[in-house]
Parts: sequence; structure tokens; C-alpha cells
Amino acid sequence: MTLAKWSLYLFYAGSLTLLLGFGLHVAHTTVLAVRGRVAGGVLRTGLVGAGAGGGFGSTSITLGGPGGSIGGGSPLGKAIDGPGQGRTTAGDIGSAFAWSSLLLLGLSLAIRGWIVGRGPWGNMYEFSIAFAFGILAGFLLLQRRYPIRAIGFLPIGVALFLVGYAITLPADIEPLVPALENAPLLTIHVAMAMISYGIFATSFGAAVGYLAQGPTDRVRWLPSAKVLDEVAYRAVIIGFPIFATLIILGSWWAAIAWGRYWGWDPKETSALVTWLIYAVYLHARNQRGWAGRPSALILVVGFGAVLFTYFGNLFFSGLHSYSGL
Repeated sequence: MTLAKWSLYLFYAGSLTLLLGFGLHVAHTTVLAVRGRVAGGVLRTGLVGAGAGGGFGSTSITLGGPGGSIGGGSPLGKAIDGPGQGRTTAGDIGSAFAWSSLLLLGLSLAIRGWIVGRGPWGNMYEFSIAFAFGILAGFLLLQRRYPIRAIGFLPIGVALFLVGYAITLPADIEPLVPALENAPLLTIHVAMAMISYGIFATSFGAAVGYLAQGPTDRVRWLPSAKVLDEVAYRAVIIGFPIFATLIILGSWWAAIAWGRYWGWDPKETSALVTWLIYAVYLHARNQRGWAGRPSALILVVGFGAVLFTYFGNLFFSGLHSYSGL
């Protein structure tokens, strides 16, 4: 079997694994939501009983801190230890599937890169897989530091959409268009896009979670608003300078390929607008009147701009219309 076939089959295996991981993350979040409602009902019932003089007898209720429990350490209490920190079997298995998908997609890209002798992102098929890989890597690495598994279905869902889109595209290895025949710049420039886009996807998931959670932590099974805000901010802090470097390298490459640093091509323009949106976010988050919900909304708009930057060349003609479609 040829290396190209191995790359394709690894991609299919990674896509199937990602689908299973997404389903399990949805199940994980659903279980946390159900358990959170049950816990809230137990707490409200207990408070009403106590107010009526009924008391709790030997049953105790402790919510909110690490190690908190319901009913003196029942299994239900374990599921709601701290905001968004509950663990489920579906979540543990789903996380393993997500890591497996990251490995399989990474191997597929590595083999294709070996075949073509450059970064494996010269057309929409290749970059869709790379984009999904970047999203998975960004989320899984941040998940190791922050308890954000409850919102994992959001970035993983975006990654699943991208690999699903890639499946519909031609996977044949074709020669690059002349403008892309610069292997070092292609590899570095588009790798930075893959990394920054992937990290921004995690900030998007955290922002959506924050909008649902609110500053008062109204949804118990989600990570706390403080954690979600911190994850979103840290993700942008990492992704923003990478994205800025991407634009600078792109301008240098444009001067080499087309004889000008900037030409207001649709993709160049949308990339600049995207960068400005995240710059506005970094400024707004530190302003008292814009912290919290307004900043989270900016991140949602920002990721919409990322997706437009990615897909825009399919709808608007320009010098970046080299998707291979």
C-alpha cells in the first residue's frame, strides 16, 4: 500500500474517532447538566424542609468546593465537585478518543507532508485537516490546565465539521500553483494559521460557555465564569501574536510572489479585520465597562471572522483563490 493510501486511511480513522469523541463529549455535558439539575433540586428541597422545621436528619449537603458531596459523599456528589469539574465515564472515554484522533490526524498530515516535501496544507483538503488538528491540539492542551471538558463539544464539534468538509474534497496530490511554490514560507505561514485558528476556536468555546454561565455562575455544571474568562483570555494571548506574525509573513510572501506587500485582496482584508477584532478584545477586556459579557461577545464575532477568513476565498475571487476546488 502506498504512503498516500496510508495517509488517507489514517485520516478516515481519525475522522471516525473524532466523531465518537464528539458524541461522548456531548453525552458527558448532558450527564453533567442532568446531575446539576438533580443536585439543585435536592438543595432546594432540603432548604425548604429545613425552613419548615423538618431538618435533614443524618443527611448532609455540601456544595461548591472541591470534595463537596451530596448525602455524605454519594456518587452524585462526586459528579458535581466544583463548577464544571464533574467527571463522567463518557467524558473520560471521549477525551481518550479526542487524543487518539489528534494522533491519527497528525500521522496522516506527517505522512502527506513527507510525500509532498512541504507543510501538508497547500489546498483546502489539506488545510481543513490541519485546521481540525490545530483545534484539537489547542483544546486538549488547555484542558490539561483548566477544567473545561464540559465545553469540549464546542471546539471538537468545529473540528468535526472541518474533517467532514475535508471528506467531501478531492484528496489527490496535485502540483502547487506558482504563487505557493515556496516550501519554507508555505510551511511556516500556514502552520501559524493552523495554530492560531485552533487556539481561537478554544477561546470561542470558552466565550460561549461564559455567555451561558454569566458572571454569577448560574449554570452549576459549567466551568465557573472566572475559569471560562481566564481560558478565553489565555487562548487569545497565545494566538494573537502568532496570528500577527502570520500576517507579517504573508505580506513578505506577497511581495515575493506578486510584487507588493499589501493589495487589499479579500483574504488579506478579512485577515486584517480578524486581527483587529482580537486586538479590540484584548483592549476591551481590561476596561471596566467592557469586561465580561461584552468581551465574550467580541470573541464570538472574532471566531466568525476567522471562519470567514478561512472560507471567504471560496466566495470572493482574488489572488488567494487557490483552494484546489
